[in-house]
Amino acid sequence: MRCCGSSARGLRESPKLAVGDGALGFWAALEEEFPAAREQRCWVHKTANILDKMQKSVRPYAKKLIHEMYLAPTKDAARIAYQRFLDEYAAKYPKAVECLRKDEDVPFTFYDFPAEYWMHLRTANPIESTFAMVRHRTRQTKGCGLRLATLMMVFKLATQAERHWRELNGTELLMKVIEGVRFIDGVMEKAA
Repeated sequence: MRCCGSSARGLRESPKLAVGDGALGFWAALEEEFPAAREQRCWVHKTANILDKMQKSVRPYAKKLIHEMYLAPTKDAARIAYQRFLDEYAAKYPKAVECLRKDEDVPFTFYDFPAEYWMHLRTANPIESTFAMVRHRTRQTKGCGLRLATLMMVFKLATQAERHWRELNGTELLMKVIEGVRFIDGVMEKAA
């Protein structure tokens, strides 16, 4: 992000990872502003999008296979579950398979971060729920009229939502991630 003097806002360093759904504008902006940031697709959105392209009768088993992908203990085990899903559904549900395949490596990026973070990194829903509350309130009030009033309302709603947030698991590992220490399947790589 570009900085212009001491009053500049935003991140001064590139984030290590960004989590989001398939919104192309978000990923384009991330690529433009923080090209070094890695991408992680939200598994909640990905699951819903895949299952939407399948018959209702097969969704429970398909969902079980999808869960095996992102709940696997290692990236290799996740890849095996991924391949099993492709093999099982490619002929009957090509649109569902294409939906899974189009972001092939991006859903598994979280395996390169501490296992303590995996729960937080697999979904963007905590962020979205905060903004859903803001969207709901601004729709109910039909905007607030003045820009300042709307900003004040959004600030107050976000402050209220923040009271329910909890600390990131494994906060003691955050400096390691920032320093670029490598993690393989959630475990810190040993120094040679």
